[in-house]
Order: sequence, then structure tokens, then C-alpha cells
Amino acid sequence: LWDHFPTYSKIGGAPLNVALRLKSLGAEVTLISAIGNDQYGNQIQELLKNSNIDTTELIKVSFKTGAVNVSLNEKGDASYDIVHPSAWDKIDYNDKTAEKIANCDVFVFGSLSTRDEHSRNSLKNYLMKAQYKVFDVNLRAPHYTYEGIRDLMNYADMIKLNDDELFEVSWQLGSKFNSFKQNIEYLAKLTNTNTICVTKGAFGAVLYQNGNFYNHNGFRVKVVDTVGSGDSFLAGMIYTLFTSHDPKKAIEIGCAIGALVANSEGGNPKIESKQLEAFINPIL
Repeated sequence: LWDHFPTYSKIGGAPLNVALRLKSLGAEVTLISAIGNDQYGNQIQELLKNSNIDTTELIKVSFKTGAVNVSLNEKGDASYDIVHPSAWDKIDYNDKTAEKIANCDVFVFGSLSTRDEHSRNSLKNYLMKAQYKVFDVNLRAPHYTYEGIRDLMNYADMIKLNDDELFEVSWQLGSKFNSFKQNIEYLAKLTNTNTICVTKGAFGAVLYQNGNFYNHNGFRVKVVDTVGSGDSFLAGMIYTLFTSHDPKKAIEIGCAIGALVANSEGGNPKIESKQLEAFINPIL
């Protein structure tokens, strides 16, 4: 979709942000979505092809390409007006896509794709095929229900939330706890999910895996805007977790990439490996 900021427009959307960052880190990526038969859709398709992301599962439909009107407060925090219906609400199911999903290492999906029955039904059929499912909880009122969020959590092998989402979801699903640790453990038990990650903005993130907690306090940067920072965090964490199998390193890389994105304009700034390494381990 397109993020329309007060003074400029950029291609974005959580799935695309995650896909672009994963690709930049070295993963092979296929994006499953729908665009309109319009100039905005054509530009998205061109961007993906230029980024060497597989677009064979990117379909064109009769609805307009997705658009989000973004507003920023004085701290750079974003709020969103997500146009409905949009092309990505009408993602079709097909067997060839399902076969590709069955053969991939990781299938990443988000809650926004379920606001429309058409895409929701396609997603649930795809989830039945996936080997390892990462659920990016992305609460955007009024496009979700708590029953729907719990249903998606039950499919997931890994759940990623921000701190506000953690407490909102866990309390709405019956938790009486007030601490990070207790609510993460509550959701893990409730949904039978052994890996949960919670981002804390400028204060880093916590990763729960197989009963263990891994924490990172984050990196201090001047925030330009927070758009896409959580998406790049997720991409960095997933890639590192599946290539190094080191949870502590995965959460550090995720926090560093997320901070560098927040320090830049828009959701997909280029981040070179040398830049990332120097940011984590500066030469004194």
C-alpha cells in the first residue's frame, strides 16, 4: 500500500516493510498480496521487481491499491487512517501459492489482512499449509476483534506485539497480571505458543522462547518517525534467529535495525551491513 504523509507519499505496509528488510538481509522472499490496476499498483510492482522480491503471488484486482493517511505527533509517533476496502482486502486463494507456502521456512502474516472476509478466508487456508508461522499483531482500530486476534494466535509458532498490544490483548483475553513477564507467559500458555516477542519502543524488546527470557534495552537515536521500525525489527530478529539460532543476538540485531529505521524518514531506508555493525559496536 501507499503511506500518505502530510508532505510526501511512500510505498509501505507492514508485510512489504518486512519483505524488503528480509530481502536486504539475504533471505529469499515472496510477497503474497493484491494491488489495483492503477499507477500506484504499478509502482509497487516495479519496486518489488527492482528489489528482487518474487512477485508471482502479487495479483491485480478491481479494487484500488491500498492507501493509508498517516499523521505524526510532535514525538514522531504515527497514527493511521487505513482506507477500506482496498485491493489487499481481496487476496485470492490458489493451490500454487499454497504449495509455495508449504515449502518455505517461514510464513509471516499480520492481523490487518483479516479485516475483510475475502482475504481472511484465504489466509486461514494458507496457514494450514505453512511449516512455521510468525504472527505480527498489528492492532489498528476498528479493523480487529479480540476473538479474531486469539484465533490467529492459535495458528502461530511465534507472536510479535508491541508493549501496548501485549497488555491490551492479554487483559481482554482474561489476564489479571500487570507485569510484562506474567502477561507474556499468560499468552504463551493460552495460545500454546512457545515464542513471543514484545517491542518496547525506545526501551528495546524482550523475547520469550521455550521458557527463557532474552532482553535488550534498545539503542538511543533521534526519532524522525516510527513508521516501519517495528517491521524492520521483526525482519532482523527472524532472519538472525533462523540463521544463527541465537535468541540473544537476534533481539540485538532486531533492536538495532529498528532504531536505525526510526532515525530515518519512512519505513524502508537502506541499511548497509557495515552501517549496522558500526551502530552496534562503534569504534571508540
